[in-house]
Amino acid sequence: MKLYFDTNIIIDILKHREPFFESSNKIFMLTAEEKIEGIVGTSSITDIYYLIRKQYADTKTAVKFIFDLLEIIKPVNTLVDDVFSAAELGFSDFEDAVIAAIAQREKADYIITRNIKDYSKSPVPAITPDEFLAL
Repeated sequence: MKLYFDTNIIIDILKHREPFFESSNKIFMLTAEEKIEGIVGTSSITDIYYLIRKQYADTKTAVKFIFDLLEIIKPVNTLVDDVFSAAELGFSDFEDAVIAAIAQREKADYIITRNIKDYSKSPVPAITPDEFLAL
């Protein structure tokens, strides 16, 4: 099974945001244990780095977190075709449309996010961490 991790899920783990941390972290651990495959868009990496650096005020900590993350979750690039596919999806938020297009190209089974309403037009189903764990 392949899951596309929306940025908010990784940030929930990073910041131990309650009440979201536990479910998000369980899915992350399934990925670390190689029971499921996790992917994340490379464009999310810079957002995650920024938040880590801001939280810890330390470039080395932020870089280490990114490297550790990328040992567990596979980064996937945005291709030009993803941009064109995203434009055809009719999303109100273009960034979410690009995520949906990448998830489709990568043959992800689900997009794991807390913002499932943002993906109502997604060709890949979007579910919350709790919904995934209930499967």
